[in-house]
Amino acid sequence: MPKKTYTKRPDGRYLAKIYLGDGKYKFIYAKSVKELEAAVLEVKSQLHSGIDVAAQRDTFADWAAYYLRQRERDHARGDLTEGRLGITRNRLKDLSELDDIPIGKIRTRDIQDIIDDRASEGVSVSVLKDIKAAAMHTFELALVNRVISFNPVSAVKIPADKHHEPKRRALTEEEQSWIERSEHRCKCAAMIMMHAGLRRGELVPLLWKDIDLKERVIDVNKSVEYRNGKPTVKPYGKSEAAIRKVYIPKKLAAYLSEEKKKATSLLVCPDAEGGMLTVTGYRRLWRSYMHYLNFTFGDFSSEIGYKKPKSRFAPETIPTVIAPFTAHWLRHTYITNLYLAGVDVLTAKELAGHADIKTTMEIYTHLDAIHKRKQVDKLDEYFENMKAGNA
Repeated sequence: MPKKTYTKRPDGRYLAKIYLGDGKYKFIYAKSVKELEAAVLEVKSQLHSGIDVAAQRDTFADWAAYYLRQRERDHARGDLTEGRLGITRNRLKDLSELDDIPIGKIRTRDIQDIIDDRASEGVSVSVLKDIKAAAMHTFELALVNRVISFNPVSAVKIPADKHHEPKRRALTEEEQSWIERSEHRCKCAAMIMMHAGLRRGELVPLLWKDIDLKERVIDVNKSVEYRNGKPTVKPYGKSEAAIRKVYIPKKLAAYLSEEKKKATSLLVCPDAEGGMLTVTGYRRLWRSYMHYLNFTFGDFSSEIGYKKPKSRFAPETIPTVIAPFTAHWLRHTYITNLYLAGVDVLTAKELAGHADIKTTMEIYTHLDAIHKRKQVDKLDEYFENMKAGNA
């Protein structure tokens, strides 16, 4: 690229201006000349292919609204049932964290993260497929209108339906001990979710002033919603019941007391720069934590011919030898521990911030069934031992 086509800004970045036609220009910024040249080449290639580069500024919400209008017209003609139209609306809401992102900047990993998050919450495969379909049709409209050159949803994968396994479970005692013994930046978040049951949206904006370590109570008084992947604090929770006071165990209070002494941010669980975690930042932090737990506590002896590297940052591929779990499971672990400790269901509902007692009852009833089955197993074991003794 001739030097005359770009300028260096006061902030150190390089700027190029490309004429799109009809008096429109596209401004491209990059940290280096090489990066700028690559970006300019990509834009020119898109223009040569007939892509409407200017329209790439349209957000996902713009194209989702266009797709929804098409579905509403189908319904008006009698080609689509009210039920299917409602499903489309709901599935587009599942994709709402993409709303403010320009359609041309969304990548496969962005949609895959949403699918994986919902799968970890126990959402059925059929719903996941509907979410993917809603995204697919939305991007297809942008594709046929020459706004994007490929559909990023094409490579999105739906997790296998493991209906024979629990979609969400409590961590075992060993897994809980891994978290308590870990030394990672994500430990603070994991400890609070596991021992206080906070949701991600409640944890991200949590301030040290919200925690009374003397009285051992966390005041859950706000949450975040994500727009364009960035957090916006709102002075209310998922429901009225979500605004609550959570009394915490001594082990969590002791841990947080030490963490507070080292804190450099008003936030309890900030990002590396001390700010509020974005969607991407949160996901990367959790993936890093899973990688750390796997490397630190995993048993690699079963990996024949594999020599464990000295560092988890080593370039060698490190196999996954522990069963990965999600942040949602930590909250489930908290409620399970309340049950095992004998906390009544009404108190558990208040501590967990459930809007409906039915939600807590479902978990307690399920745990009760498991607990009773284990008690009967003990009876079988007793009879087997008695039989062996008579023999």
